[in-house]
Amino acid sequence: MHFSLPDIENMDHRFKVNFINSLSGFKSANLVGSIDKNDQHNLAIISSVFHLGADPALMGFINRPDSVERHTLSNIIETGFFTLNNVTQSMYKQAHQTSARYAKTESEFDETGLIPIFSNTIAAPYVEQSTVRIGLELVEQSQIKYNNTHLVIGKIVEVIVQDNVIQNDGYIDIEQLNTVAVSGLDNYHTTHRLERLAYAKSGVQPKPLII
Repeated sequence: MHFSLPDIENMDHRFKVNFINSLSGFKSANLVGSIDKNDQHNLAIISSVFHLGADPALMGFINRPDSVERHTLSNIIETGFFTLNNVTQSMYKQAHQTSARYAKTESEFDETGLIPIFSNTIAAPYVEQSTVRIGLELVEQSQIKYNNTHLVIGKIVEVIVQDNVIQNDGYIDIEQLNTVAVSGLDNYHTTHRLERLAYAKSGVQPKPLII
């Protein structure tokens, strides 16, 4: 099927949201942990986390438009810190539930049964059930004017992960940690690695796979 711009613009709203959100394929599922100055915890699932650089070590994510209250974004701006926590096979349903609209005075940790834990490095809460926990300090936040979303960039100040999944060259085998991926808004997937390839060099012609 071929969809033109008018076709896309005239889609039923809910159909269009699902259609466009699933176009980008598999994405990482992460829980963003934050806290305000009154120690009110917040937890939100997002699928827009991206790697921005290794030196300095930066990660970012896109926060949705603030047409309604965005507790995560306001907390991060207020305190300057947040955490990213992977979603695993054992808790993806709880993680998904954090996308519900809770009042600011309600903690998604309490509502979903996920457990907040803290380190001595940053105030923002981690998720105890997660197997990859990343602490970040806010370095830049800006609004993308075209659609009113917010770009949030953080500097990695702490990583908590099991040492037995870190390979000799630094690669973290996230598959061993039961990490799940997400597609669209509400589909969760386990993964199966095909192969880890060598560093690509020019002049090498890959052989096609015969399936």
